[in-house]
Amino acid sequence: MRTLRRLIYGEVLIAVSFVTLGFLALLFFFDFVDELQGIGSNNGAYQLKHALTYVLLLVPSHLYELLPISVLIGTIFVMARLAQSSEFTILRTSGLGPILALRNLLGLGLAFVVLTFAVGDYLSPLCDRYAQLLKSRYMAQIKVGSTGAWLRERQGDNSYAVNVNTLTPDGNPSGIRIFEFNKEGRWIALTKANEGVLSAEETWTLKNTERSEVTVKNGELFLKRTPFNAQAWSTGISAEMVSVALLKPDRMGTVDLFRYIQHLSENGQTTQRFEIEFWKKVFYPLSCLVMVVLALPFAYLHFRSGNIASHVFGGVLAGISFFLLNNVFSYMGNINSWAPWFAAAAPGMLYSIVSLAAFGWLVLRQ
Repeated sequence: MRTLRRLIYGEVLIAVSFVTLGFLALLFFFDFVDELQGIGSNNGAYQLKHALTYVLLLVPSHLYELLPISVLIGTIFVMARLAQSSEFTILRTSGLGPILALRNLLGLGLAFVVLTFAVGDYLSPLCDRYAQLLKSRYMAQIKVGSTGAWLRERQGDNSYAVNVNTLTPDGNPSGIRIFEFNKEGRWIALTKANEGVLSAEETWTLKNTERSEVTVKNGELFLKRTPFNAQAWSTGISAEMVSVALLKPDRMGTVDLFRYIQHLSENGQTTQRFEIEFWKKVFYPLSCLVMVVLALPFAYLHFRSGNIASHVFGGVLAGISFFLLNNVFSYMGNINSWAPWFAAAAPGMLYSIVSLAAFGWLVLRQ
């Protein structure tokens, strides 16, 4: 059995590695060509070495996105080649039953699940953050739309609406406006700051600040403006929350995204979109298991003509359709307010059932 696993695992690992490297090289080339037009920007500050570093930092994100489809293509190729050369038939006559073959491939799939999770939850968010900060340092600041990002927080009876226009090259918020409202929902103060420094003690240090506050005197309303060189503001809004508001939520780690969802929920904001992204982060690595199950039926096909290209191409199309359906279900779940876990898990469950049905049919037929 150890020899059997060594044969199949070795062939699949080589094939998946080859496919992954091919895709990564292609995407690296496209990203680099796209970055060439930005070289020399910002008075020549953005140079060739910065473009190369930026493109290299994008590789983990591409690896995370490509791993399941690479697992599918590599496994289909190996299974179809073993069937074409009758090696899999020999393995079956030697005692490799359907359940044992499925169990061995699922064991390899679990290894890819762990790898995908590690890349997507740790390596990819870290590299993507450094890539964005590198580009902002030598080209421009990170900015979303004309109004920046908006966050909301409650502190006691008061609530706050926080507007962050950009992120500085150091990753700190810049162009800050903090609108304060009382428990009746009336605006009572506005704090403007050029820049804020985030600390681990849930405190922002606001620099070059001006606070405009509504005061009541003799039954009349007055607007009082007070400047500060620096001012501390206690808040539960972390650097990761600011980053996800300015960048894409799928670039966050699972734990950080979960904390951001909790923050939105505690402050009465809608969380449907982010909950779907959270469950997609949870279920996406498991798609590697779906891919190996989808590839196993190809080992039970007969290739009398000697041409396996059409079958491999059909399997690749099936894998691509899985990822398209995965994105479609995300949008449909957000629009129709489906349960977030269902919107994220439905494509995987559907394709697993179809793959197991095809596998069972081929086994029974033979």
